[in-house]
Amino acid sequence: MKMHMSHVCLAALPLGVLSSTPLIADDGAQAKAAFVMTNSAEKNEVLSFVRTEDGSLQEFRHFGTGGRGSGGTTDPLQSQGALTISQDNAWLFAVNAGSGELSVFRMHGADLELADRESVDGSEPVSVAQSGNLVYVANAGGTSNVVGFWLRNGHLEEIQHSTRFLSTTGAGPGSVAFSPNGKWLAVVEKATNSIDIFAVQTDGTLSQRVSTPSAGPGAFAAQFAQNGPLLVSETGPSGVPNSSAISSYAVQADGTLKVISASLPTLAAANCWNAITPDGRFVYTGNSGSSNASGYAIGADGTLTPLPGTIVGSNPAAAINIDMNISADGKFLYTLNTGNGTVGIFAIQKDGTLVGLGDAQGLSAKAGFQGIAAN
Repeated sequence: MKMHMSHVCLAALPLGVLSSTPLIADDGAQAKAAFVMTNSAEKNEVLSFVRTEDGSLQEFRHFGTGGRGSGGTTDPLQSQGALTISQDNAWLFAVNAGSGELSVFRMHGADLELADRESVDGSEPVSVAQSGNLVYVANAGGTSNVVGFWLRNGHLEEIQHSTRFLSTTGAGPGSVAFSPNGKWLAVVEKATNSIDIFAVQTDGTLSQRVSTPSAGPGAFAAQFAQNGPLLVSETGPSGVPNSSAISSYAVQADGTLKVISASLPTLAAANCWNAITPDGRFVYTGNSGSSNASGYAIGADGTLTPLPGTIVGSNPAAAINIDMNISADGKFLYTLNTGNGTVGIFAIQKDGTLVGLGDAQGLSAKAGFQGIAAN
């Protein structure tokens, strides 16, 4: 791990070995799919899983990014958004933390075609976000910064003068995210427990950083809901059991953040990630310390209301879910489980509750995987 902070989600564990034998050999060009990144320091790869109508997954194929990951064991990047699908479901972006590059794949269902790989003008990229033809990457290494690219038919062109530095060296960016209207870019700084907001200029560059302290301790990752609020996962105070939380914010005209719902308890441990349904009605937190997910309804004004029981889905004990994503049709929630080397599968009900559907095998436990995305 590169960061040494009291709210780091997980400790390093021994490295596993990944099987490269696909379970099926069907044509995946039209299939719905889920994707997981190996983050291997030798040869970074994306694994695709074909999704069936009932949400189950079958491993399909491995695709090289052309770069190198950081390696490591459990939660090595400490981020959300290491693997990101474009808004139009045409492109998949993968960070190469070891070689300091960003790869772009053209998506054909569960099939991927490497379209480009470019240097990120920084070190250790950990998260990527896209809005229209703009792509921004957060770099955790060195001076900690974000840098922008134009996306043109799958090819990346760095935007001149787009680099913006975070508040300090080793700021520990946990995520980078665009607002739905593309006007704002948000970055969570884990080391300073703050949230940076940048205004997006017409030339693709960013304004100067505006930082707001997190409403609660342990800010880790943030995503925007479709109706505008920014939802931030908080690991909670160090040493207090099941104390993680989630907060919602509104971005003000000057880039400051106004708290809407402050540090609602997850009733669980180490909430480091969150996933929002495409219709913006519900958000789920990835509680890696307790291997479960908590759920909340999102009001029209961004107010969060815990779903009955708050904890709405559980993985097997010690599964250690380190990332999560929702399918583009809003039907399924998938969790990346490093502890037992699986992808957890949950069906999302109309009332926001989750129904566990088991898991998909094919990963190695505690082997440095990072990033999950689904179309």
